[in-house]
Amino acid sequence: MNVLLVSHHACLSHENDPDHPECPDRLRAVLGVLDAEEFALLPREEAPRATEEQLMRVHSPDHVRAILNIRPPADEFVALDAETGMAAGSAEAALRAAGAGIAAVDAVCRGEVLRAFCAVRPPGHHAEPARPMGFCLFSNAAIAARHAQAAHGLERVAILDFDVHHGNGTQAVAADDPSLLYASTHQWPCFPGSGHDNERGLGNVFNVTLPPGAGPEEFHAAWGERLLPAVAAFRPELLIVSAGFDAHARDPLAQQRLREADFEAVTAEICRLADRLCGGRVVSTLEGGYDLQALGASAAAHLRALMNA
Repeated sequence: MNVLLVSHHACLSHENDPDHPECPDRLRAVLGVLDAEEFALLPREEAPRATEEQLMRVHSPDHVRAILNIRPPADEFVALDAETGMAAGSAEAALRAAGAGIAAVDAVCRGEVLRAFCAVRPPGHHAEPARPMGFCLFSNAAIAARHAQAAHGLERVAILDFDVHHGNGTQAVAADDPSLLYASTHQWPCFPGSGHDNERGLGNVFNVTLPPGAGPEEFHAAWGERLLPAVAAFRPELLIVSAGFDAHARDPLAQQRLREADFEAVTAEICRLADRLCGGRVVSTLEGGYDLQALGASAAAHLRALMNA
């Protein structure tokens, strides 16, 4: 099979306050649907721990050490901000979530598989270089991109983000680095309040805001007419996808109107672009999605497109 699935059971050990939307059941919902027969032959790999050196390609040493040193006793919780916290297993989960992207990049860049999907949590695209934010501890997609450059010599990496929330952390890493491109659709107004169309970095940042209630027509037009052409002009050697599924119509944290078929379609477009630009190489990592039924079905549709596009 051409697609690798990377995950780790430790990602279930990250806990938040009771009733927090970013909960272990999110990953259980994804892994449950990926146990279906259609995915049975996919090669699977346990995510390694990211090293401090790998994390520090994106994050400040103080940030990395602060997160790794927060290991509260069982049944206790440390709030980092209004949305983000850590429990006893959170540091280990964050290391494995970042490590999954690194392992996926290794497999794809070595030619062992064509594409990879990282079924992990906590998500990453809100984590900034010097602070956690928005349920995120480490910037998983950006760490994977930096690893592709440092370990495999890639000169241009594009990160494509269709989570309903703007990936402010990913953008903060890419904005001053012409070797990276960041492209995102996201709802506005919505958390975290960044990602306006005029935020361009060095000409390598492309944001398209969508209003509450936007549906498939606006979403696919944004990717097909604006973002994917910008990615093509950049001519990346690897595409990394921040795969958030909270633009689904059932999701409780935003007001978009997408369905599973829309995630499958945009993933297929991304894969076709990768075929043209970079030998088909795509690494995808799970971001948001907070309705469990919609999340599982959307992740399955995404993986189906990675396999078949």
